[in-house]
Amino acid sequence: MTRPSSANPFPSPPGARAYALRTARGEFAVVDAPVAAGVEPRGVALLLPGFTGSKEDFHRLHEPLAARGYRSIAVDGRGQNESDGPAEDEAPYAQAELARDVLAQAAALGSPVHLVGHSLGGQIARAAVLLDHSPFVSFTLVSSGPAEISESQKQRVKLLHDALAVMSMTEVWGAILAMGPPEEVGGPARGFGKLDQMRLRWLNHKPAQLLATGRQLCVEPDRVAELAAVPLPLHVLSGARDDTWPVPLLDAMAVDLRAHRTVVPRAEHSPNLDKPLPTAHALADFWDRRADERG
Repeated sequence: MTRPSSANPFPSPPGARAYALRTARGEFAVVDAPVAAGVEPRGVALLLPGFTGSKEDFHRLHEPLAARGYRSIAVDGRGQNESDGPAEDEAPYAQAELARDVLAQAAALGSPVHLVGHSLGGQIARAAVLLDHSPFVSFTLVSSGPAEISESQKQRVKLLHDALAVMSMTEVWGAILAMGPPEEVGGPARGFGKLDQMRLRWLNHKPAQLLATGRQLCVEPDRVAELAAVPLPLHVLSGARDDTWPVPLLDAMAVDLRAHRTVVPRAEHSPNLDKPLPTAHALADFWDRRADERG
């Protein structure tokens, strides 16, 4: 399912390895960072990126998580960046199908995992947890809200959909640059790589994946009550400012979920990119507490 290449345009962080994770639902491109040498292993984390994003959005988390004893595996979902998928058929990108992909990825790792989903990845992860929570030992929603995205972000998604209907991916990229770098909706995510890498990542995405998942973001129902009934430790993490789901909405969701809440100062919709060190420490602190409670 992954696309072979003679030279990796997305080099892995120090100590990490990029490869194709084989699952019962095909292969998925991952970056897998083991626990740092001499550090006692504390657990395994599976990291899911957001809309227009990729596994590289977590590059800056791997080293600090490894130093805390956590192996971390960031994955390109079906049709994202280096994981293949159909270019025109949207059916394989239905949320339930993507959720089953997550369950297959967790199964392929062979051990219970801490699940982390950023933005769109959080909603796909939530769907996976609601299908079957047994592969997971905790679930963290990173800048991922209770239901559909804000009206301003819906307008950005609509612009992207309208552009994809009449333009090629290359032409849409040019239009994106002309409009500036809107985070999460077609534009280059702040802090990730160089412009040529961001362009290649954009071109690697399958149009059907963008169309289907963008639509999901605009119509996602509120499933907070369902998630609150799942017997997993829950964590809601965000930056101090967010245009996709306002921070007070995330605060209220955390209360309804009885979830641990982290707000990363001076970070926005992508705290994993804006402030990776405090974000990694917040994740590891949460996981450490869960391990201590179990132990």
